[in-house]
Amino acid sequence: MATTIYKETAMADVTVVDHPLVQQALGEMRRRETPPQVFRQRVAELSRYLAYEAMRDLPVKTVAIQTPLTAANARVIDESKIILVPILRAGLAMVEGAIATFPHAQVRHLGIYRDEATATPVEYYNKVPDALDPDSLVVILDPMLATGGSGRLAIETFQRRGIKRFKFICVIAAPEGIANVSVVHPALQIFTASIDSHLNDRKFIVPGLGDAGDRCFGT
Repeated sequence: MATTIYKETAMADVTVVDHPLVQQALGEMRRRETPPQVFRQRVAELSRYLAYEAMRDLPVKTVAIQTPLTAANARVIDESKIILVPILRAGLAMVEGAIATFPHAQVRHLGIYRDEATATPVEYYNKVPDALDPDSLVVILDPMLATGGSGRLAIETFQRRGIKRFKFICVIAAPEGIANVSVVHPALQIFTASIDSHLNDRKFIVPGLGDAGDRCFGT
């Protein structure tokens, strides 16, 4: 089950996945008593559910195979054109679920943190080659789409390398973050378990789930 929330010319296409298993996992993550090990497990679990939903529109091709009984046709996707991009550090917890769904996809890492004084994104690690297949699909993985600064910076990094197709997978999103990433890529598809109310004065999502990186890694 999934519900499309935004679908406007100048706004990203946001799909909230409201499957009961997704919502149950999200509720456990929101609880402040949930320990880091369980929090990480739920992030990985949600990443797989959300990745599954996000890839419904992937193109497939028919190939000839041999079953134990006879020749047959099978439909397959080209995973080599999928680039998974976890935004460090919290995005690392999402790789396990996403790569389990697409074991042959590429993984490229971006390290981005938010300057607490200015709430602006700062890139501190970039493991992305200058040359990429322009037909690739870049899937950005970040548990929270808050201000949208990190997501916007990640999209711009790949746009400079000729990439035009993007999807964004997050556990929760704020309206402010959705609007921000829409500026650089209005055709962006976002898949999330919840669009929360707003950002507070510290730029944290409300009701949110706290700092995802801290909660994943017990820091």
